Amino acid sequence: MSQVSPALERELPVDDHPAGLYSSSRVAETVPCLSSIGEKEIDFFLEHGYLAVERGFSLEAVQAAAAAVDDLIDGKRADFRGVQFEAGLGDKADLTREQRRIGVRKLMSFTDYDDRLKVLAENADLLNALDQLLGAAPDLFQDMALLKPPRGREKPWHQDCAFFNIPHDTPVVGVWIALDKATASNGAMHVITGSHRNGPEEHFKRRDWQLCDTEIDVANDVVVPLEPGGVLFWHGLTHHGSPPNGTEFRRRALQFHYRPHGVSETSVKQRMDIFGGDVRGAEC
Repeated sequence: MSQVSPALERELPVDDHPAGLYSSSRVAETVPCLSSIGEKEIDFFLEHGYLAVERGFSLEAVQAAAAAVDDLIDGKRADFRGVQFEAGLGDKADLTREQRRIGVRKLMSFTDYDDRLKVLAENADLLNALDQLLGAAPDLFQDMALLKPPRGREKPWHQDCAFFNIPHDTPVVGVWIALDKATASNGAMHVITGSHRNGPEEHFKRRDWQLCDTEIDVANDVVVPLEPGGVLFWHGLTHHGSPPNGTEFRRRALQFHYRPHGVSETSVKQRMDIFGGDVRGAEC
């Protein structure tokens, strides 16, 4: 874990989310490992919209994945173009290697560029769990690394299906794998338990593409702290978000999205007809 330098700290954005939008008073229950997921755990997921696993992957696998992330940031695969920096960093050419690693917010579409990352997405125990959660053979259709830097900004409350051009009733499961310890202080994931049962909801372009702040049921907020190798599954319609990283260290995670095999794409218009609050003239 790398500490932020004073020079880079001046460039990182100031977060402006409303006070009280996240609560850490309720902590997620966990199951021990991926292979312990059975009927009881599936029922919990269907009711609550999430399932947390204490130890999904070994420390060795997590350390290898973290090294792979840094290698991609460092440019060791010259053909990889999926690096996205935190807003407000200025000229990236002037950053040192350590500043680049701290300043990157996201990597996109990396599994074909490093087997140390691909092996996690194709792990047999993970795919077996997804088969149960989806009720069908899983297809990976999005892979990213979420690297919330020191002082890194919030990811506002949202539903993942609002980002995907697929039929709105398609079951989607997100998978979040902690590479560093995720805590209430450094931007661990939060979920609104049971919110997926409300169906698709309007999203608005505010701090991000997000649910309206006033519609968040903070009383049912559950924070999901995880040790490295811990895993969070959540339903594609579950309200979830991540508050700012209030520490001096990175909070790195991998995130995969799976859908049932054979699902066809729809259009942006079809998605926005369902989720596009601004487009549809809704108020927030």
